[in-house]
Amino acid sequence: MKKIAAIILIIFIQSSISAQKPRARDIGIPFDGVTGKYNAITDVKGVEVGYSTIISASGKNVLGKGPVRTGVTAILPRGKNNNPVYANWYTLNGNGEMTGTTWVTESGFLETPVMITNTNSVGVVRDAVLK
Repeated sequence: MKKIAAIILIIFIQSSISAQKPRARDIGIPFDGVTGKYNAITDVKGVEVGYSTIISASGKNVLGKGPVRTGVTAILPRGKNNNPVYANWYTLNGNGEMTGTTWVTESGFLETPVMITNTNSVGVVRDAVLK
């Protein structure tokens, strides 16, 4: 029984590793410049990123009681300085919700943090940012 569990675990790990798409540089696609220390958005001078994750309860989902697994990520392109940045947007796959795109289209500027959360929390997060 332990051997079967070990084999299933190995197959699962192998399939998870092979399912990850390679990064462009890893397969030889050239880009100008070099990556930052962490190869992350936080390598860009002035950009700040914050997040909050809520994990509450476990077990069967009971309406109004949980469990809860949610969170929000905030990207501040100019840090806490909050100066506008040139911006545009596009639809990645047609799923999810976006708010504020009309203003970005009309003005060409982003004047608030970029907030990433689950579809059901978009309105609450927008309201919190505007307060």
